[in-house]
Amino acid sequence: MVFKQRIINLRYNMPVKTAQQDHPNLTRFAWLSIAAAVVTILLKTSAYMVTGSVGLLSDALESVVNLAAAMVALYTLKLILRPADEKFNFGFSKAEYFASGFEGGMILLAAVAIIFTALPRLINPVPLEQVGLGLIISVVASFINLGVALVLLKAGKQYNSITLEADARHLLTDVWTTGGVLVGIALVQITGYLRLDPIIALLVAANIIFTGIKLLKRSTFGLMDLAIPPEDLGKIEGILDSYQPEGLQYHALRTRKAAAVNYVALHVLVPGKWTVTHGHQVADEIESRVKKAVPNTSIVTHIEPVEDPKSMQDTVL
Repeated sequence: MVFKQRIINLRYNMPVKTAQQDHPNLTRFAWLSIAAAVVTILLKTSAYMVTGSVGLLSDALESVVNLAAAMVALYTLKLILRPADEKFNFGFSKAEYFASGFEGGMILLAAVAIIFTALPRLINPVPLEQVGLGLIISVVASFINLGVALVLLKAGKQYNSITLEADARHLLTDVWTTGGVLVGIALVQITGYLRLDPIIALLVAANIIFTGIKLLKRSTFGLMDLAIPPEDLGKIEGILDSYQPEGLQYHALRTRKAAAVNYVALHVLVPGKWTVTHGHQVADEIESRVKKAVPNTSIVTHIEPVEDPKSMQDTVL
């Protein structure tokens, strides 16, 4: 297997790397999210059965979405550990966008389920029962989600993983959702207005619809090769501009982001009197500086003579 991979790497001029060198193993965070989702589903379902609150039912349904999303995240985090191969020369980083898109779709389905559950209660309100116990159970579940969300958010930022970050944002939304539901139940107890419970559920549905659309939009942009963030592009341009006193110019600078990996390609125009060796050394230096300034970046440079007018021709495929 190793020998076969070496043949593939030589054929495509790719360095031999282990999966761990390309992507850290983050599956432990997905398992943590799965465990939290199972526990919170049990707790929130119990709270709904005790109180009969459709708001708490909507909260439980969103936790089911959390579980599905966490399982997809686990699969994705395992997939991106695979090294680049003959079919996928650039690796599997973009799989994270599919995970994010799936989560967005599941959130929208949960919102529809919440709406269909809440509307009948809005028309025919039902009194709540054993509210105190239900609130306690929901608060415990919410704190579990909050703790896991903070862990995933920190790991997502540390490892630049949109899968973990999306899962964390979703769990944080779940925390705010639970808070809204609890407020609704409390208001029902204070005011006696039973329709507040389904009204809060509908507001919860609207909130998670917004989250789902946001995740779908992010996934779509990623699959369409969205450029790297402006601040990172500025760092690259600053490095290139620093070589202008040496007579170096550049053009056709293009970037794209594939989840945790950035891809950069550009043409570097150097004085024609330079030797091939010197031009190559400068290009290597530029690539090293870019990789240091913007981590997880793969950069390809093309050397051209600055004196040739054809060097400035830029054809977009």
